[in-house]
Amino acid sequence: MKTHQQRFSAVDSGAHNVVFIRTHGVDPEQLVHHILSDLYQTKKRKSRVILRMLPVSGTCKAFPEDMEKFLSVFLERWFRAPLRATYQICFKARNSSHSKREEVIKAVAGLVGKLNPLNKVDLTNPELSIIIEIIKTVCCVSVLKDYTLYRKYNLQEVAKEPANQNTGPQEAANQSTGPQEAANQTQEHGDGEKADGSAESHNISAGNGTKEAELE
Repeated sequence: MKTHQQRFSAVDSGAHNVVFIRTHGVDPEQLVHHILSDLYQTKKRKSRVILRMLPVSGTCKAFPEDMEKFLSVFLERWFRAPLRATYQICFKARNSSHSKREEVIKAVAGLVGKLNPLNKVDLTNPELSIIIEIIKTVCCVSVLKDYTLYRKYNLQEVAKEPANQNTGPQEAANQSTGPQEAANQTQEHGDGEKADGSAESHNISAGNGTKEAELE
């Protein structure tokens, strides 16, 4: 007798105001991008409690050696020569002291540079955004497109009318630098959070198979 497997199931994240949704047979990146694209075009809010929705494409232990080993392979899909792109690195840690923000960003930028020296850091209008989210001892990773256009994947901001939004990435000036400078050009996506890092609203992320989704 076949057992029915749910397409979506909740997973305890271990952090306040963060919910993981495990997906089965659904590509989390395509799912979340489709939702944000619909919000961007229609401006119709579909949730009052979800602040941000981030797909989680890969996970590993949140220790430097484990992260470097995992990311050196994981990032090839987007950055290995002959592929090239402008990018930014967004880092956030919750309930964890295993990894330092500057050290992680510097290490990730170094890996991207090794895959192709033509990959360049761009904090204004990057083609791709590397999202590193650490919760306790787990590192969640995504590589996202349209991260600036879709307001750091903030559902509430994307649903606002254009008059209330900042200039889109198409109108922003490109400012690219090499990966060696990335450690000094850090990004932290803490929308809806207090100064002490505690979340004030809810976000969501989606994963595929053993990957998981994160809701804040």
